[in-house]
Amino acid sequence: MAVPSLAAVKPYVIGVAGPTGSGKTTIAQTLAAAAEGRAALLQHDSYYKDRSDLPFEERCRLNFDHPDALETDLLVAHLRALREGRAVDVPIYDFRTHERRPETRRVEPAEIVVVEGILVLAEPFLRALFDLKVYVDTDADIRVFRRIRRDLEERGRTFESIRDQYYATVRPMTLQFVEPSRRYADIIVPEGGKNEVAVDLLVSKLRSVLSANDSR
Repeated sequence: MAVPSLAAVKPYVIGVAGPTGSGKTTIAQTLAAAAEGRAALLQHDSYYKDRSDLPFEERCRLNFDHPDALETDLLVAHLRALREGRAVDVPIYDFRTHERRPETRRVEPAEIVVVEGILVLAEPFLRALFDLKVYVDTDADIRVFRRIRRDLEERGRTFESIRDQYYATVRPMTLQFVEPSRRYADIIVPEGGKNEVAVDLLVSKLRSVLSANDSR
């Protein structure tokens, strides 16, 4: 059956939240892949504010886990545009230098839009745009080790900087903003991407949305 015209289909928007290292990125990517080319994936991390006006040492000391560190208004505007069938240019953030790159990533409208980030359920205007709200929960010790490995291997950080940031901002902001946002979730997924039953249920829901579109 032919894929329906996007102009005739309202995108189904899924928000995937959870603490850093919980496995939310894995679940978001799994959902997007299950749509087989009919999904767009946006990451809240892409919308970190550009603070290239500050010296590098000062940028390193910023609280990146507070909602004010992100340009959520721009993400909200982009989601509204995608829901209206318009493409958007998503920022590309460089985590090594803590600033945005000059280039952007073009995202075309899609039947499924997956949005992931630690704070996506904590922001009311963003949360209001989700048709399905997912919170991914994993034990704190596992999350910490995952974050250490990611920041060492992918973001060029030292162990000392990771440790200091965790105690200064990551843990306090998780307790203040991220964990309380689970109350807004429609579905809570323990153990992240390793929870095959929960992932299968989410994929089944996604495919039912696509099947309903095909039958129009």
